[in-house]
Amino acid sequence: MKIKADTGVCVGAGMCALSVPEVFDQSEDDGTVVVLEPDPPASREAAVRRAVQLCPSGALSIEE
Repeated sequence: MKIKADTGVCVGAGMCALSVPEVFDQSEDDGTVVVLEPDPPASREAAVRRAVQLCPSGALSIEE
């Protein structure tokens, strides 16, 4: 699994960073998503998928 983030679409809601802070953070400049771990381990797969679903702007996606 590989996480893709479109910072041009991100609205900075922070749901991803709140859901999986080991994988996602927010930019200090504009609050948009920062992917800390683009290839997360299998142990975080369920949490990452949930964070992608929770993203209100649809800025996150998963590439298998």
